[in-house]
Amino acid sequence: QLQLVESGGGLVQPGGSLRLSCVVSGFSLDLEYYAIGWFRQAPGKEREGVSCITSSGSSTKYADSVKGRFTISRDNAKNTAYLQMNSLKPEDTAVYYCAVRRGGSCFIATASPYDNWGQGTQVTVSS
Repeated sequence: QLQLVESGGGLVQPGGSLRLSCVVSGFSLDLEYYAIGWFRQAPGKEREGVSCITSSGSSTKYADSVKGRFTISRDNAKNTAYLQMNSLKPEDTAVYYCAVRRGGSCFIATASPYDNWGQGTQVTVSS
């Protein structure tokens, strides 16, 4: 079965940086056939889309709340997606999930298009 494993979360002070990784395994197709999204969910809040990247890597999307601070990327040869998070704020505290969908387009307005999800990694931004 397709599996996604996130890593790189942890405790960081406001203004700090973290780089999340998502390693994808157990799939028949190469990662290049999948669009990738990063979502997050804070306690008591709805899951929200953070960023995504198309299967070709030609286009990315970012939530307004993270634009200019976060950068999504992918390395298909390593079966890995990344989310570089800079200038972190306390409101970025959440469990971060990566997800993939078979197809080119990616979405952050809704999570439903994604087929497979990781278990998440906790990011806590606090002084």
